[in-house]
Amino acid sequence: MGTPLDELRGLLTAREGEQLEFKEAKSRYDFEKLVQYCAALCNEGGGKIILGVTDKRPRQVVGSQAFDVLERTRQALFQRLRIRVMADEVDHPDGRVVVFHVPGRAAGSPVSVDGKYLMRAGDSLVPMSDSHLRQIFAEDAGDFSAQVCPAAKLEDLDATAVEAFRERWRQNARNTKRGLERLPIQQILRDAELMIDEQVTNAALILFGTKPAMDRLLPQAEVIFEYRSAPNTLGTQDRDGFRAGFFLYHDQLWDRINLRNDVQPFLDGLFRREIPTFNEAVFREAVLNAVCHRDYRDGGSVFVRQFPRALEVVSPGGFLPGITPENVLWRQKPRNRRLAESFERCGLVERSGQGVNRMYEESIKQGKPVPDFSRTDEHEVLVVIHGEVQDPQFLRVLEEIGQETLSSFDTGDFIVVDCLYRDRKVPDAYRDRLDPLRDRGVVERIGRGRGVRHILSKRFYEALGLSGAYTRSRGLDRETNKELLFRHILEHNEGGSQLNDLVQVLPMLSGNQVQKLLQEMKSSGRVHVQGSTRGARWFVGPDSLLT
Repeated sequence: MGTPLDELRGLLTAREGEQLEFKEAKSRYDFEKLVQYCAALCNEGGGKIILGVTDKRPRQVVGSQAFDVLERTRQALFQRLRIRVMADEVDHPDGRVVVFHVPGRAAGSPVSVDGKYLMRAGDSLVPMSDSHLRQIFAEDAGDFSAQVCPAAKLEDLDATAVEAFRERWRQNARNTKRGLERLPIQQILRDAELMIDEQVTNAALILFGTKPAMDRLLPQAEVIFEYRSAPNTLGTQDRDGFRAGFFLYHDQLWDRINLRNDVQPFLDGLFRREIPTFNEAVFREAVLNAVCHRDYRDGGSVFVRQFPRALEVVSPGGFLPGITPENVLWRQKPRNRRLAESFERCGLVERSGQGVNRMYEESIKQGKPVPDFSRTDEHEVLVVIHGEVQDPQFLRVLEEIGQETLSSFDTGDFIVVDCLYRDRKVPDAYRDRLDPLRDRGVVERIGRGRGVRHILSKRFYEALGLSGAYTRSRGLDRETNKELLFRHILEHNEGGSQLNDLVQVLPMLSGNQVQKLLQEMKSSGRVHVQGSTRGARWFVGPDSLLT
């Protein structure tokens, strides 16, 4: 398993986190520490440990003499961990780099070191919590939603809920599933794998169960609604519980939210527009995710808490291993696959696990903050849906892009446009969307090499009446930048100007870009430099003394 030089260069710029661990290890690296990091990475889904590279960006190859006989190291790791860690060397121009490729653990089987189950917390290794371990061991128990409930009978399912499922399935299947409308209920359940050997599954109860049946068989499969006038209010102004099959209450739950769903008006030129505080599609996706991915072995309930300008949806059981608030948008792992497949059949989700994408897209399209998972912990998933429109002008940017182009956008495209508009860093996971957006005329690229930047195209600033902001974002032209540098050098000609001072004159440019401008000015005789390295000072040149 060789690591080509080009691949290594790509790893050097990647974010150290779940899958990568960089260590200098110039002369040696402790084998016990390597064992512990391999175990932690394996428990977190696998990754790479790279020796001979600094861990802070911009990373530099410093070379490593550690583990000169890699085959012996591989054998020793297998004896300690019983997992096959591959290793290889990369002959980089700046030194030898060692890359250990750590596989992910098997489902339900965390890897231990001397009786300890390790995971990473920042730059440290820490033991896994009891609840985290329980989640991993529970993976081997199989799909809870696919298991039969021995005490459940066909009479425990509400016929109207099954009919609602049948109709949605029929509309979603179109011509691929003929005769759905004529099948008896038992056959519908068998075809959807919600009934196995004439026994009702947990998924069937969660979707269609009557209230008495849920009280008796699956009381934790409920959603509790609360309304509070302020986040810090202890009491609730309204509270209700929905303990029945999902198809019996999901519309009622939205109606409850919509009772207090006020609209936010704003002026768009001469026209008045209104945006509801809570987007129905975003809310329904949040509830679908909570019902579909919660841990039903946990006795807790799903909570929906409504505030005047925000919603909280809380579901028992934290993220599955490998899922974090940072990667939940692009990494999915269904906890209850049979339930997810049922939602997919009837068109409530496009495909299993993709609901978060739609939540992001709809929030951005209405100028609202994206869903916030930051308060999720190992016991529960908590998502906050903000309803406040941040900036109505952003909606005009989307209108300028045009519906035809927006219809072809994926989630990454929306996130990139939102970040550029708000002058935020584009996440590394979506930087590959910049070039396609530039080809469509949505984004402009400024600069070259390491100093390259991206901004929204000029037409968006002009549509907002912000031509000056566009000029400021794009920066001044090359000759104007040289003139600003020259004026500073001229004003400080007696003592000279250091590079650090000149970089401050053009803060939108990198140090290398400023140096290139100075070299061009030097070649033309306008300036000259005395000294070298950090002590160098720039003065006006002989061709500029009379300027």
